[in-house]
Amino acid sequence: MLVTAAFRASRLSSSSLSRVSGLSASAATAVSSTANPTSPTPPFPPSSSSPAVRHLSDWRSPLSHRAAVRSSAAVAERFERSFSSMATRNAYEGILTPLSKPGGGEFGKYYSLPALNDPRIDRLPYSIRILLESAIRNCDNFQVKPKDVEKIVDWENTSPKQVEIPFKPARVLLQDFTGVPAVVDLACMRDAMNRLGGDSNKINPLVPVDLVIDHSVQVDVARSENAVQANMELEFSRNKERFGFLKWGSNAFHNMLVVPPGSGIVHQVNLEYLGRVVFNRDGLLYPDSVVGTDSHTTMIDGLGVAGWGVGGIEAEAAMLGQPMSMVLPGVVGFRLSGRLKDGVTATDLVLTVTQILRKHGVVGKFVEFYGEGMSELSLADRATIANMSPEYGATMGFFPVDHVTLQYLKLTGRSEETVAMIESYLRANKMFVDYSEVFEVLPDSLLLQKFGMWVPHDRVTLKDMKADWHSCLDNKVGFKGFAVPKESQNKVADFSFHGKPAQIKHGDVVIAAITSCTNTSNPSVMLGAALVAKKACELGLEVKPWIKTSLAPGSGVVKKYLEKSDLQKYLNQLGFHIVGYGCTTCIGNSGDLDEAVAAAISENDIIASAVLSGNRNFEGRVHPLTRANYLASPPLVVAYALAGTVNIDFDKEPIGTGKDGKDVYFRDIWPSNEEIAEVVQSSVLPDMFKGTYEAITKGNPMWNQLSVPSGTLYSWDPTSTYIHEPPYFKDMTMSPPGPHGVKNAYCLLNFGDSITTDHISPAGSIHKDSPAAKYLMDRGVVRKDFNSYGSRRGNDEIMARGTFANIRIVNKLLKGEVGPKTIHIPSGEKLSVFDAALKYKSEGHDTIILAGAEYGSGSSRDWAAKGPMLQAGFELSSTGVKAVIAKSFERIHRSNLVGMGIIPLCFKSGEDAETLGLTGHEQYNIDLPSSVSEIKPGQDVTVTTDNGKSFTCTVRFDTEVELEYFNHGGILPYVIRNLIGSKQDYYEGNPNSTTETTTGIDR
Repeated sequence: MLVTAAFRASRLSSSSLSRVSGLSASAATAVSSTANPTSPTPPFPPSSSSPAVRHLSDWRSPLSHRAAVRSSAAVAERFERSFSSMATRNAYEGILTPLSKPGGGEFGKYYSLPALNDPRIDRLPYSIRILLESAIRNCDNFQVKPKDVEKIVDWENTSPKQVEIPFKPARVLLQDFTGVPAVVDLACMRDAMNRLGGDSNKINPLVPVDLVIDHSVQVDVARSENAVQANMELEFSRNKERFGFLKWGSNAFHNMLVVPPGSGIVHQVNLEYLGRVVFNRDGLLYPDSVVGTDSHTTMIDGLGVAGWGVGGIEAEAAMLGQPMSMVLPGVVGFRLSGRLKDGVTATDLVLTVTQILRKHGVVGKFVEFYGEGMSELSLADRATIANMSPEYGATMGFFPVDHVTLQYLKLTGRSEETVAMIESYLRANKMFVDYSEVFEVLPDSLLLQKFGMWVPHDRVTLKDMKADWHSCLDNKVGFKGFAVPKESQNKVADFSFHGKPAQIKHGDVVIAAITSCTNTSNPSVMLGAALVAKKACELGLEVKPWIKTSLAPGSGVVKKYLEKSDLQKYLNQLGFHIVGYGCTTCIGNSGDLDEAVAAAISENDIIASAVLSGNRNFEGRVHPLTRANYLASPPLVVAYALAGTVNIDFDKEPIGTGKDGKDVYFRDIWPSNEEIAEVVQSSVLPDMFKGTYEAITKGNPMWNQLSVPSGTLYSWDPTSTYIHEPPYFKDMTMSPPGPHGVKNAYCLLNFGDSITTDHISPAGSIHKDSPAAKYLMDRGVVRKDFNSYGSRRGNDEIMARGTFANIRIVNKLLKGEVGPKTIHIPSGEKLSVFDAALKYKSEGHDTIILAGAEYGSGSSRDWAAKGPMLQAGFELSSTGVKAVIAKSFERIHRSNLVGMGIIPLCFKSGEDAETLGLTGHEQYNIDLPSSVSEIKPGQDVTVTTDNGKSFTCTVRFDTEVELEYFNHGGILPYVIRNLIGSKQDYYEGNPNSTTETTTGIDR
């Protein structure tokens, strides 16, 4: 299929686009080279009032999306204002319209966009229509005003101007790594409300919150029929306290559903079960929309539900009914046509789309897919493309609802009545797409390259893989560089595995994992992997016994259709037994390697490889001992496990030797699209989904046996190493602290480009020599019970010690040494980052961080902002990291820094620490006005150093609301002061706090 990639954007000629996408100029049709941003532009949806969707202007990017309360003119007025205005009569009640059922009666009422009789609405992209409906429905003249609605209606003219709008998502999605700290914060906020004389019951979700426990299962046991049960028992043993805390939260807080461990991966459960598409709450119908504390929340965009990732602190504000303050986004259209070439998987498709969009530049924008090819793209394939939105930089990769969506809803067990309601509502409100079934199939020469393995920011095709691997061995240490001397590149390390001789070389695969939300929700690639296994087994191929193979499906449905197809036995024969239902290797929960394998790697400095069907493979994330980590489709994971190495050219070299003694090649085990389609058609059935999700609502024996305390206030255990009361509100008063500058600060760390949230706040294993390990051992926790940083996110003491604890982090102050240490500038002493931060604190010094481009890329991780703020003393008033100066920031991380009161600053274009001659040994001063009213979003400030340097930076407070956060010392203190200042029961009359009818979700 595809990718004609007809971007709806200017400044790209047809010929330049063909160079980007690898298509011919004739294939890359309908791209305008010039456009007037303020002139009327055609919409995505065809309408009688608009021309064909071919020539479009530059659909501009928002600077960021962030959770927020709309700022009022004066702080005092805001606190005195009664929340009674929240129940103000909606200015658009006149367009409330009944929605009739086909057989008589009505589904409910809805705010009708056609009833506005405004021709501009017909020209809005579908994704923007969802923002418009939300603004109309929530228009209370307080948090959302008619002028906000007008901004969205006039999107063609307002979006290029970076205007700010409020958005209230329909629900919030959490997984347990981010959900535990969110519930900890809510519990802590209740305590703060009590201490400050407020009503703690105001700290309650006003919108539905779905929390899926999926990030705690580890691959401790693999290659075993008993792996699922054994790993779940270990999971509960390690995480009993965390799980009990979440179970308490599900009882103590309203509107919170907790999906127990062992149910599946959050995004697959969201797609197959939680996604409503259209809500029906007490007879009011409106589109489903969601923000989630995981960057791959965008997977739900494939279902036509607007969703994207936010930081945990932003999600908490959204739970409490605060509208998100966001810049009205620009939209990029991506035209799809044709169908996939035989042998090309959905994973290959998404990697190609990702490469095209990264080159085009869509950071912060909505990408909306359209075109004749949509009819040929399955919902699972759409979800795979939408899932990778963070990798191509877009806020959303959105697929409007069409007949394919309705078919999927029926397949996954949604009731006929629910599907009928969804279709009726979306058609009535002009949010449903009818695509032509007739379209031109592009010639094969214009289709995708065949297969691909990928590391972040780089895609490698199979035919180039071997040459690329040898380049990696030669390149200097860094991204895709290991600097292995030529004479050592063919080194062979001998070891004994379970009493038998074995060997390992550079590039040998030691982990092969079918895992991750990106792929396990897609039956075509999962059954494709099983067909590869079947063909390999029939030819007599085997996987080396020391390779840690695993299969972690995203839901129990996968097990059912693998068994129905009679293919699971072939995966088992190759060692790909099901190990659990959750996010495993992709998040770093790969478990230990066999001791003999680990020793052979460590003692011989082997560059070992992992191949996984994930979406993240940042250095140090997958496993501490695998330095070469590749992402691939599930069928390719099986193929590389069979080959045992990434140092292979699949086109020319055999993958192994068959039982007849003949060479077996890649082409011999690769299934055709027809073979895959046939088994999908016969094996994936609606009853599988119904049965699976009926079962998870009943929990499992281990979850049901957890005893939890009652009461709405949590009883903190001071001896707990999992759940600890954070100090965010320790010295909080009703008076905001006001803005702060930076004086005589030392540089704690000096980074280059692409420092990820995994570098800043690791999720994986806790190293035995780390400050966090010392903290645990001092409290009697033995090493085998350390668990992971991700599982310890409910304890601020551990997470502060784990900040910048990634074993692969590169700090320029160390002059080439790799690891979680830094130089204490005044003394020249080399210390762990945590110990250096404490030393600066004891001396009364602030600290800053210097960084390059894309600082904070990767997973949406609020601890990557909380950690630096808390690291030097656990008090908001203490010294610590006060500012980060970078070339650019990842969208979510920048807003998280603001939410924790840390100043994000950007170097001017063409400048960075190196061009300015900054070494990190200077002391830094950043002067900001003492009154927040004197600071403007995006203004320039001067930074000076003690050695006479001076340079200008842009302050990345992007909206007035973010300035209010900064004024209050962060978003959470801001929310608490607002809630205490309200004079009305926060829940009286709030339209979002009512119960959801059963037609909204088939539970």
